[in-house]
Amino acid sequence: MSLIRNATEMPNVLRRTAVVAMTAATLAACAPTMNNDALEGIGYRQARFEQISAMRDYRRCRDEGIELDRKARTSGAIGTYLASARVLEKCEAALGPDADGIALDERMRGYALSVQNYFKGGDVEHARENFDRFKKRFPDNDFYYPDGTSFVLTMEALLGRKERWTFGEFSALNINDSLKSEMRRVLYWKNQ
Repeated sequence: MSLIRNATEMPNVLRRTAVVAMTAATLAACAPTMNNDALEGIGYRQARFEQISAMRDYRRCRDEGIELDRKARTSGAIGTYLASARVLEKCEAALGPDADGIALDERMRGYALSVQNYFKGGDVEHARENFDRFKKRFPDNDFYYPDGTSFVLTMEALLGRKERWTFGEFSALNINDSLKSEMRRVLYWKNQ
């Protein structure tokens, strides 16, 4: 029996053979292989899943701290500022070292709010400790309040992290004008 009956069927046979060969090659390329790369991919996916779960928990916790901050600003209650600061500090601590590179800006803002709320709540020593941790955890990072002033410079001035001689040069610092005025007033009366 002949595969080709006449000369006109020749292109069809070649076409079918080419299609079968390409299909076989495509299926062979798609076949899964279990090598070390695949196992590393599974480990990466597991680690990524854990990071996403940790960030989901962090955001839930952070939202609770922000809600307490909102209540503190509304009521002016010192205890609520402290509660907000504790919650926000706990949120960052719960993340652990595996999430160091994730959502830095978001985490930086939450931790900075804890520093600020400890200060507003009157726990200046804890605010200093958290500010030092903030600077270690987020080195060379800063953000700005809506009026354009620097968080880091403002906290350094408020928490006594600037040298005393720099207080006279507040015009060179990027801090709020009312804070500059208040710090100058405090220094004036300390020196009298």
